[in-house]
Amino acid sequence: MNDAPDLYETIQTAAAYVRTRDPRPWRVLLILGSGLGGLADKVQNPTRISYADIPGFARSTVAGHSGQFVIGDLFGVPVAVMQGRVHFYEGHPLWQVGLPVRVAKAMGVETMIVTNAAGGIHRDFQVADLMLMTDHISLAGLAGHNPLMGPNDERLGLRFPAVTGAYDAQLQRFAVDAAREANVDLKQGVYVCVSGPMFETPAELRFLRIIGADAVGMSTAHEVVVARHAGIRVLGFSGITNVARLSADEGEPPSHSEVMEAAPRIAPKLHAVIEGTLRRMHGAR
Repeated sequence: MNDAPDLYETIQTAAAYVRTRDPRPWRVLLILGSGLGGLADKVQNPTRISYADIPGFARSTVAGHSGQFVIGDLFGVPVAVMQGRVHFYEGHPLWQVGLPVRVAKAMGVETMIVTNAAGGIHRDFQVADLMLMTDHISLAGLAGHNPLMGPNDERLGLRFPAVTGAYDAQLQRFAVDAAREANVDLKQGVYVCVSGPMFETPAELRFLRIIGADAVGMSTAHEVVVARHAGIRVLGFSGITNVARLSADEGEPPSHSEVMEAAPRIAPKLHAVIEGTLRRMHGAR
C-alpha cells in the first residue's frame, strides 16, 4: 500500500514495541485534533508513548498536537488517546498517516472516535459549535491521494471496502443522547477533507458549500478510510474554530492562532459528549 516496504510487518513491529511499554489491550481509539488534546489528561493509570519512539511512526510537527499515545482507562473504557495526529500536508506518505489506526487495530481496538478542528461552511454555524460528522467528502482521496492505493493485503482488509455508513449509526445515537443529557447543542453535518496546509480561497469555500459540505478541515478522512478498511466502527466530531469567509471582504482572513483560541471553548462540550458516549458504549456491551 503506497510506498510502505511491508505494511503488515511494520504494523506488527510497532504493536510489539507498544506492548513492551504497556501490554493492556485497547478497546477505543480517540484521535484528538488541534487544541483538543486536553481530554487525554483525564485518562486514569496512563502510559504515555511518544510517536517518535514507535518504529515506523512519523513525528507530529504542528502546534496543538503533542504527538503521543496516552493509554489507560477513560470513563471505565480501555482507551488509547492520540494526543495529536500527523497530517498529509506535513509531507508524510498516507500509509504513515494511517499507521496509528492500523496499530490500534492490532492492539484490539473495535471503535474509533475521531475529532478535528474545522472551518464552518454552513451559514448557521458559529465559532465554538460542535458538529457530529454524519458523512465526509474526501477531495484528496477522490483525486488519488488515498491511503488504500497500491497492492492490497487481505490480512488488513478487503480490496474494495464500502464506506457507505462510515460513521456508525448506533454511535451517532449515543452521541446525540449524550449531548442532550449534557445540554450541548450538537450540530450535525458533512465534513470535507482538503489537503492543506493553506486555508481555502472564498471561491473554493463557495464550491465546497455547493457540493454539500458543512465544515472543512485538513485531516480525518484518511484515518476514517483506514479504520473502515480494518473493520473499525467510527464516530466523528468537528469543533468549529472559525467561520468560512465566502467573500474576500467578510472579516479578517483565517489563521491557525484563531483555531487555537477557539479550541478551549469547544473542549468542554466535546469532553461531555465523548464521556456520555463512552458510558453508553460501556453499558451496551
